[in-house]
Amino acid sequence: MLGPTPPAPRSIDHVVLPTARLAVARTRLTKLGFTVAPEGRHPFGTKNACVYLADGTFLEPLAQAGGKTQLEASRRNNVFAARDLAYRFRRGEEGFSAVVFGTENAEADHAAFVKEGISAGPVLEFSRNFVDAEGRNDKASFRLAFAADLRAPDCFFFTCQRTGVPNVDRAALQRHENGATRLKAVVLAAPDPSGFEPIIRMVSGAEPDSVNHSRFRFAVGNARIEMMTNQALRENFGVPSVDDRGLQARAIVFGVADLRTTKSWLLSKGMDCEEHRGRVVILPAPGQGAIFAFEAA
Repeated sequence: MLGPTPPAPRSIDHVVLPTARLAVARTRLTKLGFTVAPEGRHPFGTKNACVYLADGTFLEPLAQAGGKTQLEASRRNNVFAARDLAYRFRRGEEGFSAVVFGTENAEADHAAFVKEGISAGPVLEFSRNFVDAEGRNDKASFRLAFAADLRAPDCFFFTCQRTGVPNVDRAALQRHENGATRLKAVVLAAPDPSGFEPIIRMVSGAEPDSVNHSRFRFAVGNARIEMMTNQALRENFGVPSVDDRGLQARAIVFGVADLRTTKSWLLSKGMDCEEHRGRVVILPAPGQGAIFAFEAA
């Protein structure tokens, strides 16, 4: 008799990119050929200006909104607010702090994270206004469940349940001059990736489909998660290696229809990019906290 069907791996919903100023992030991302959405504000002292992709994923450049609201929220055990403050204290104002998965039941995810010993704190529910490219706005509501490893204070995960979907048109926001259509991969790095394989497996619901001493690959619902040593990151992306301990979120890989066209467009805009192992790679800069890489979709 066949056993029960295992649950399908979760899909990536979005990634969180702390930045010092949204205006700088907007300028940088626009120069890279991305269409950036109008500013959105959270009720707990942060704000964003997102980049939405046609596959339903998005980038969330995240800045502080000023005042004491975020600090007060963190003291009330708001995990999102607290983790952002901690990241900025430890790593600075620019970076890549979280990988987010979609879910239909954040409460069940939280219970599972508690059972597995990886919960980072209580479920968070909130709403914010969403504005489309034409200025129309509606309310978006969310429920989040958090997971983390104490050995990796600069990288966390959460699942995002969209409990209220705004009735707006994202089509114009999902078209990008650089040709990006999807988020193909998220790349994490650690001196010893094997130590963090369990949390990636538990939070993503995926088993590694390729494993060696320096690299793990997880096929999640709509993309892949790659976890590798810092040396492997240098070899695969042509970037300087670092000696950070723990787990760090380092790179985002975008799918494009034609890599040559994307590279030509970036060069025509004066962007500093290099081709390496079939990817066009752009190093982080103010407003772009992660390595960006483009691959053929």
